[in-house]
Amino acid sequence: MNDKKKLYKDIEELTMELKLAGVKNNFEECSKDACINNVSYEEFLYKLLGKEYILRNENNKQNRIRIAKFPYKKYIEDLVIEDLPVDAKKKLKTLSSLEFIRTGQNVILAGNPGTGKTHISIGLGIKACLAGYKVLFITVSSLITQLKESRSNRVLRALENKFDKYDLIIADELGYISYDKEGSELLFSHLSLRSGRKSTIVTTNLSFERWDEIFKDPIMTAAMIDRLTHKAYIVNMNGNSYRLKETKEWLAKQ
Repeated sequence: MNDKKKLYKDIEELTMELKLAGVKNNFEECSKDACINNVSYEEFLYKLLGKEYILRNENNKQNRIRIAKFPYKKYIEDLVIEDLPVDAKKKLKTLSSLEFIRTGQNVILAGNPGTGKTHISIGLGIKACLAGYKVLFITVSSLITQLKESRSNRVLRALENKFDKYDLIIADELGYISYDKEGSELLFSHLSLRSGRKSTIVTTNLSFERWDEIFKDPIMTAAMIDRLTHKAYIVNMNGNSYRLKETKEWLAKQ
């Protein structure tokens, strides 16, 4: 093995040890380019570090999406705007700016099933991940289960501290099942801790006047609505079901 090949091999081993995948993947190409174009050491180093930065930045984006635990990937750009309810059409551009996350405001997507509530919430969540925000997607029933288990194991505070680190929490499917008193109280307490500081997106198929069907306690229900809706974006998602439309189109092709 000649000296240059040995040097390249040693550099590759060092980059692997230091976990510099961008440098490892681009060193040889950048080195040859520097020799051919008489690039200075400083320019060569800058270009090589730039490759490392781009790779790490992309990996960080994908890691944030993975950690968010979206049930599937849906992007804002995939939405068929003309199929959305009128209020969603009006507010989608504002929400897509992600300004609500910076200001710690909530978003409530309320309306009948199949109108795009979860798609919009996931689309905003993925966009937030790509913008550098830390996001978590979780159904309300799963959230309550985690809160109950944490309380019984005496680690509730640790879970609350963990959730507090998320810039955006998407609480999906509020209203599909009712909750007992303990679950309702834990959910209220958890969401109240974020109120006015960190953003939460809530999707629900029930109008506010029917939330007491979920929580049973009218006083706590009123307090929950008050906390969640304070300075929040409330989007009326009542409209025609796009899933029903897709089903009819599929059946017509059979």
